[in-house]
Amino acid sequence: MNFKSIVDLNLKDKRVFIRADLNVPIDEFGLITDDSRIVASLQTIKHSIQQGALVMVTSHLGRPKEGFLNGDYSLETVGKRLSQLLNKRVSLITNWVDKPFEVRRNEVFLLENCRCNIGEKNNSDILVNKMAKLCDVYVNDAFGTAHRAEATTYGLALKAKEACAGFLMTTELHGLNKIYENPKKPVVAIVGGSKISTKLELLNSLLKKVDFLIVGGGIANTFLKAQGFEIGKSIVENNLLQVAIDLIEMSTVGNGKICVPIDVVVANSAKKGKKAREVNVKEVSKEEMILDIGIKSSKIFEDLILRANTIIWNGPVGLFEVKDFSVGTRNLALAVGNSSGFSAVGGGDTVSAVNKFGVSDNIDYISTGGGAFLEFLQGMELPAITSLTKNGEL
Repeated sequence: MNFKSIVDLNLKDKRVFIRADLNVPIDEFGLITDDSRIVASLQTIKHSIQQGALVMVTSHLGRPKEGFLNGDYSLETVGKRLSQLLNKRVSLITNWVDKPFEVRRNEVFLLENCRCNIGEKNNSDILVNKMAKLCDVYVNDAFGTAHRAEATTYGLALKAKEACAGFLMTTELHGLNKIYENPKKPVVAIVGGSKISTKLELLNSLLKKVDFLIVGGGIANTFLKAQGFEIGKSIVENNLLQVAIDLIEMSTVGNGKICVPIDVVVANSAKKGKKAREVNVKEVSKEEMILDIGIKSSKIFEDLILRANTIIWNGPVGLFEVKDFSVGTRNLALAVGNSSGFSAVGGGDTVSAVNKFGVSDNIDYISTGGGAFLEFLQGMELPAITSLTKNGEL
């Protein structure tokens, strides 16, 4: 990928428009419950200030209706936290597309929720042209939205005088390149979650690149049923049983070998304390649900992970939020954390798992973008990245 990084440009006295991802969770009391996305944006903002730029930052927050803004979707709370973290004044600017405002040095101007602007979602030329007049340099530091061709993620990158990736975006792209373009073998991928249908293209793509593909969660249930095993009341996609068979057959003819659990943890209910037991996959009753992988499967998968030189993980292998069904995901998380290979983790639940089990500091690359991470691994073109590479060509 041929794109400019923020360190490649002279920012002194230039109006710098940073598209960040400040879409943080805010509770019913208006308090930010996790500010990690704000923290992740600081390096690019601080660098711009230090280089003498006139700094503007915008982001989306939630899914507001275009043309309207209410308190639930305002960046006001985000601005206050950003000001605390920067130890610097942050001014919130509303109606920033049409209403003139002055940008001053050594301050940060937070432009109100960009998704409230009419034309943001459909990448309106009218909106893009107005925004392009506000800046000299456009910086995309919002990898989490890289798969969306919106005005602030795509169109503005093409129309701005100069465009580049911020530090977070650059780190994301370098990490993805390392696992996708030329991964060091052997490569092991772990794909969990509830449905094959949401990750079918991912499974197809990974099979062509990995040596072993470990499946868990509801996805594994569909594979087990396709192979003739009883799965009881477990979550399953009956309309994709043939797809699962086809994928298994693909994995036996020169593609990455699909690894399905040989033992599982089952219970009559997903609620805590409902008589969980560990059984061979041949011993699941019709009244039970599969809620985690078993110890034997866990040990086999751990050995594969520890021998791997590249590990890709998306999706937990069990209902890890409930202690009784968390052992499989915990064991794999520990194995990934202890591996000497290059490890990459993406997806909200997976990131939550590595944080919960205390191994995040041992993971080489943790992606901040679930959808963008998946689409990149599927070989799909990410609009935001395409626009960065095309800036100046038009």
